[in-house]
Amino acid sequence: MSITFDTTHIPPADRAEVIRDVIWDRVVRVDIQHHPQQERIRAVGTISDVGAMSICSVRSNATVIRRTPSLVRDDLEPSVFLSLQVSGSSMVVQDGREAVLHPGDLAVYDTTEPYTLVNEGGIDQYYFRVPRRDLALPASALSKVTAVCLSRDHPVADLASTYFARLADTRLRMDALQTGSVEQPGVDLLRAVLATCIGDSRLAREPLESTLQFRITEYMRAHLAEHDLSAARIARAHHISVRYLYTILARSGIGLGDWLRVNRLEQCRKDLARPRNRSVTVAAIAHRWGFTSASHFSRVFKEAYGVSPREWRRSRNWSGTGVGG
Repeated sequence: MSITFDTTHIPPADRAEVIRDVIWDRVVRVDIQHHPQQERIRAVGTISDVGAMSICSVRSNATVIRRTPSLVRDDLEPSVFLSLQVSGSSMVVQDGREAVLHPGDLAVYDTTEPYTLVNEGGIDQYYFRVPRRDLALPASALSKVTAVCLSRDHPVADLASTYFARLADTRLRMDALQTGSVEQPGVDLLRAVLATCIGDSRLAREPLESTLQFRITEYMRAHLAEHDLSAARIARAHHISVRYLYTILARSGIGLGDWLRVNRLEQCRKDLARPRNRSVTVAAIAHRWGFTSASHFSRVFKEAYGVSPREWRRSRNWSGTGVGG
């Protein structure tokens, strides 16, 4: 279930209360410091449930959000929030630490302890709430990573940032079966990020092993357009042998070459249909997604979709150019 809120057509005098009611009812109880001029209060967002996980995307000019000691005593199930910065910057404050986030950075904070979120330039973030019981990390371990910036310099955090951003962007197009299938991998990936950042090999071993197949697939998606994406590179990035990589993929019925071709073709198909690409040649789009030969691309595209790239482009109701033009 998802709800969308937008204060544009709400009387200025009512906006702060409406925002508070939505956030308190569907996300978490917090004090929200808005712009001092009521007519300048703005907020738009979507809140969705993906199994036990809640996802909230928000753009707002609110500046400070506080979960105070009194609000911590509410009846919300103990949960962890994962914050993903979309644009601008923000600060997460908890347990005596401050994490400054820039686009793509992650941070977690615990609802059972007071925290403060500072957004001097306004909010543009995704928030993911996960019950602590599902995360299954000891409280002593979790307290080591709250309000710590998990930047994209960390390979597992980089993967998680890409995955959670895409999950937030696509959740409204998913049916119940699809949302159910991504809930547990998302929780497992978050556990893997936190366990590796804690540096406890015992805590990290199980989530890293359980998410290996998932992390490999997400890595391939994230680097799909890169021409040097190979079995050797994928294996090296995950500290496994090429042989073991093929074993892991085989468990899901995935053949590496077929998977890359199918997913690259799908991205080409989407790009060919986009009006903004009308001046981009078919050959350039094919090269963008890892195809080095225009003739080979045209052949496999027609095998997959029954029409040539040029015919597909024309069928999208605007005139495009050919493979070489």
